[in-house]
Amino acid sequence: MIELFSGGAYLINGSELVADTPEAAQEIKQKTGKEVTSREAAKATMAYGILESHNTSGNMDKLKIRFDKLTSHDITFVGIIQTARASGLTRFPMPYVLTNCHNSLCAVGGTINEDDHMFGLSCAKKYGGVYVPPHQAVIHQYAREMLAGGGKMILGSDSHTRYGALGTMAMGEGGPELVKQLLNQTYDINMPQVVGVYLKGEPVKGVGPQDVALAIIGAVFKNGYVKNKVMEFVGPGVASLSADFRIGIDVMTTETTCLSSIWVTDETIEEFYEIHGRKEDYTQLSPGDVAYYDGMIVVDLSAIRPMIAMPFHPSNTYTIEELNANLLDILDETEKRAQVSLDGAVEFTLKDKVKDGKFLVDQGIIAGCAGGGFENICAAADILKGRYIGSDGFTLSVYPASMPVYMELIKNGCAATLMETGAVMKTAFCGPCFGAGDTPANNAFSIRHSTRNFPNREGSKLQSGQIASVALMDARSIAATAANQGILTPATDFDGEFGRYKYHFDSKIYANRVFDSKGVADPDVEIHFGPNIKDWPAMGELPENLVLQVVSEIHDPVTTTDELIPSGETSSYRSNPLGLAEFTLSRKDPEYVGRAKAIQKAEKARMEGKQTCEALPQLKEVMAVINERFPEAYQANTGFGSTIFAVKPGDGSAREQAASCQKVLGGWANIANEYATKRYRSNLINWGMLPFLIEEGELPFRNLDYLFLPDIKKAVEEKAEVITAYVVTKEGLKEFTLRLGDLTDEERQIILKGCLINYNRV
Repeated sequence: MIELFSGGAYLINGSELVADTPEAAQEIKQKTGKEVTSREAAKATMAYGILESHNTSGNMDKLKIRFDKLTSHDITFVGIIQTARASGLTRFPMPYVLTNCHNSLCAVGGTINEDDHMFGLSCAKKYGGVYVPPHQAVIHQYAREMLAGGGKMILGSDSHTRYGALGTMAMGEGGPELVKQLLNQTYDINMPQVVGVYLKGEPVKGVGPQDVALAIIGAVFKNGYVKNKVMEFVGPGVASLSADFRIGIDVMTTETTCLSSIWVTDETIEEFYEIHGRKEDYTQLSPGDVAYYDGMIVVDLSAIRPMIAMPFHPSNTYTIEELNANLLDILDETEKRAQVSLDGAVEFTLKDKVKDGKFLVDQGIIAGCAGGGFENICAAADILKGRYIGSDGFTLSVYPASMPVYMELIKNGCAATLMETGAVMKTAFCGPCFGAGDTPANNAFSIRHSTRNFPNREGSKLQSGQIASVALMDARSIAATAANQGILTPATDFDGEFGRYKYHFDSKIYANRVFDSKGVADPDVEIHFGPNIKDWPAMGELPENLVLQVVSEIHDPVTTTDELIPSGETSSYRSNPLGLAEFTLSRKDPEYVGRAKAIQKAEKARMEGKQTCEALPQLKEVMAVINERFPEAYQANTGFGSTIFAVKPGDGSAREQAASCQKVLGGWANIANEYATKRYRSNLINWGMLPFLIEEGELPFRNLDYLFLPDIKKAVEEKAEVITAYVVTKEGLKEFTLRLGDLTDEERQIILKGCLINYNRV
């Protein structure tokens, strides 16, 4: 059902594929009468055209992008605005939408969540932004309904910032990248490769967008086929999909680790804009007559079957039929894989869910930017009509993605249909996606039409002996399972009919509740500060030399941002840098915070002109070893801090706190074989941390070792490709090498200054 080309491919007239072989040019000339090169044909992609129109560098190999609009939610906007304020922000230079869909429950920490909301409202007034109150819409649904536009670019501080199906190239990045846009700076990247996604056929009854998305993720994640590239959806199969269906696939492209996405647009998308009262924002997009792609994914939609992504990653995919047919074998394989992710910290089993040869699940969730769309919920209602979920342990919760969607479900009766079954209808809230709502019971198994199923993302805590797990599925198969009272069931087993529901968008909901400054700033407005909203602590410049202690060593194949800084109840502390930092790596390495603070004491002492060895006595022996070879390294020119090693850190969320929490605890670097995403590496750089790379194989150091990096400041200034480092041992210094990878001149200056705030401080 999924085919990956081993090389590039040409697309002719939007419908015919020609593999990039030595004979390709001649074949294309015969078909079109044109002589083409891959370099010229690459300019005919939709992605190239959009990037070119937003690039300010004049060099399409080295892009400096200015976005049209920005969007953030209430986990990220306080930190972004605080950073920008520290750098001289006076007004938002472009539309900036502050949504409130993550900290909406206000259940932890007293008043602090609502204080964040009032901070956002006051900043929207002061700086000229848009404020969407809690429970009105999840961030991405509001962007689809009110912000997207053909040929436009949107930058969001949430990883699932994807509006390609509507003709908008959108990217999810850490907060500092939005700060740069607010300060009239640019998003700097090399021209990304573009991979085509060629859709053909049409989905069979019972297959939904999550099924297609999971099939693609399963095919491309592990091999990195689209990592940091743009996915461009083309082919005749696009026309068979509704707007909602395309959106549901598109939002999940984040889980492939691609940079962004874009789709051909047609009358279906034009109708979407018309329904939402914004027909003028529609633009027809299609590739040129001959377009070249650096790779090609061919998806036969008719061959896709209901899918399930088993714990603990969206790429751990099977068809539901395959799982049910090989139940014990796949569950055993999943349990073994889970023990790697969980480090054996708790007992984990799934085979106890098997009753009389059937797999029984405990909970169903249809929610958020992926599952909470109008068509998904209507289809679930059709499947469940006249059925009930039962009075045993199984529960079903449904979260429409926005109040306009919810209102339409009320008007057309689908909400009532679902509630009659025993399901619970809830407001627009992202909580179930990151562990702040509908946390299952211990050892429970939840099936969810949401975006991720990383370890503990549903809210359980290993450090408290708790474990639950999530599998990703489409709303249709979740409904089929609910109709079967928890027995895992694919929606293709549904023998009824799906209704044809017309969507009507009621703009009055937003007009009556959303604050929109229309871009007009009011500098006289006082910002609302709650007691939990704290400024960033002072951060020093990169010293001439560095002594780093390795304070955590992680050998999992991939380390997610959820493991670096847990989601869930920690979200309430996202406006308090030091308070949040206490949770860093708490579910992966509970010793991390104490170790990082210990070495940080030495750096604080140094910055205050005190003796570092008095703050951390063991440094006396460390410096003695260093000074045998480097007598010029002394307290005034040598900084002290921490680093972590992880094989491949940074998969998942865009939230900057995965890096900033390490920084405020004295982190100066990460060392990795590879970085899972561009956005995590960018977060490290923007917080003044060195994104070191080390070759795979035997590590020259171990946890708690001290490393010495002489002349690191000079190496960054002079763009050294190889960094010479040393492990400090009792026998002396043991040399090894690190690399920094490609850094722009601006990124080097940010690292030298110590962080983006210092770089921009006025």
